[in-house]
Amino acid sequence: MTRVDLSRWRCGRAWLTNAVLCLLGVGLLAMARQFCQEHVRYRIGFSGVSGWSDVLFVAAVAMVLTQPVNRATLWIVLTFGVAFQVVTLRAAPFLSSDIYRYVWDGIVQHAHISPYRYVPGDRALEFLQQRYPEIYANINRKEYAHTIYPPIAQMIYWVATLFSPTVAGMKIAMFGFECVTVTALIALLKRMGRRPTDVLLFAWCPLLVWEIGGAGHVDAVILAFVSLALLFRHREQPVMTGLFLGLAVMTKFYPLVLLPALWRKGDWKMPAALVGVCVAGYAIYASVGKLVFGFLGGYAYEEGLDTGTRYFLLEYADRVLGLHSLTKMGYELFCVLVFAAIAWWTWRQASGERIGDGVKVRRPGFVRASIMFAMALMLLFSPHYPWYIAWLIPLLVLDPNWVTLTYVCAFFYGFTTQWADPGPKMFVLNSWMYFAVACAFAVEMLWQGWGLARWFDCRGERRAA
Repeated sequence: MTRVDLSRWRCGRAWLTNAVLCLLGVGLLAMARQFCQEHVRYRIGFSGVSGWSDVLFVAAVAMVLTQPVNRATLWIVLTFGVAFQVVTLRAAPFLSSDIYRYVWDGIVQHAHISPYRYVPGDRALEFLQQRYPEIYANINRKEYAHTIYPPIAQMIYWVATLFSPTVAGMKIAMFGFECVTVTALIALLKRMGRRPTDVLLFAWCPLLVWEIGGAGHVDAVILAFVSLALLFRHREQPVMTGLFLGLAVMTKFYPLVLLPALWRKGDWKMPAALVGVCVAGYAIYASVGKLVFGFLGGYAYEEGLDTGTRYFLLEYADRVLGLHSLTKMGYELFCVLVFAAIAWWTWRQASGERIGDGVKVRRPGFVRASIMFAMALMLLFSPHYPWYIAWLIPLLVLDPNWVTLTYVCAFFYGFTTQWADPGPKMFVLNSWMYFAVACAFAVEMLWQGWGLARWFDCRGERRAA
């Protein structure tokens, strides 16, 4: 009997990869177009659009991670990635109004007024309210909330509105930061000995198409700064690593959790650079005193951070596991222990790893540590908004894994359904989502432990772009 070479059946060719990616790209482009039209004319609902987008995205990820590619593949990935964003850039934001606050903060600064000094509805800003009525009318919490965004975010709003004090101008600025992220990720993938086409996990992610292209969230800035921090960490340039991590922290605070992952034992330059950025940023806006922290306290109250009602795992422990005695303080102590355990692993593994001298490490320790810290933060503090998890996607590009992919796709889909309603419905949604993540963790253990990844890996690195 003639022996059959099974590898021929499970491995394709680069041209076939490109053809399939083009078909999947067309499908995702159709979903992006439908997303922009769904609120005007109902067809399959937002959950239908997000569900099919997830399916097409996961299929594209499977192709690019397991099949051979060539030089044309990267151009296909980037071309479709730009097309998705262009489609949504043209649409007015309708799922979130945050971008109107960005534009307003920039406008206020151009009037030589600190964005932290007044709420948008203050009579002192009446001349701006009349000059920019459309922007003012769409600002959320305009009657009682000072801006919450840190200094670097404010500087970016100032620059963006310098050229165009409009929503379209701000969305274009956020798209520019996405381009920076893609460039940094491609450079980092090459340094790690990976294929640049893996950037598809970022460029084609439907969550980013909706939340950055559609809503123009400032989290696009964080994606760029975190990616640059990771790139300079790989280059072993501590000052630049601290600089860009500090810029990310001063855009939104949560990237600070990556500090232990990017820090090398005995290195004082990186944390010093981070602290320097934070001090300088707040010093620029210090004339308003404590108002520089804006609506931070009010936001913590609205989101249930001060009472613990925000934390799904705490609620699950109380309602399902019967741990009624577990308090908010006890849960936060548990969170500290989790982060301490990850930090301990990081300092044992990543800090002693040298990646210079031309040595390529496909999964550097600091990348794995970064994704562990980021995932732990998201799972422990259970955000209610899809754009809060966008910063996981550059980390997913650098360390593809079932857990993060499942979490991103489940979150994106789940929060477009009727279950994305604070209260009992959201508890059910989170229960299913965390169950899916737990299953993905089990699959990841089997995938790595049994070596299944090698069986499906038919990429042909010598033909990589």
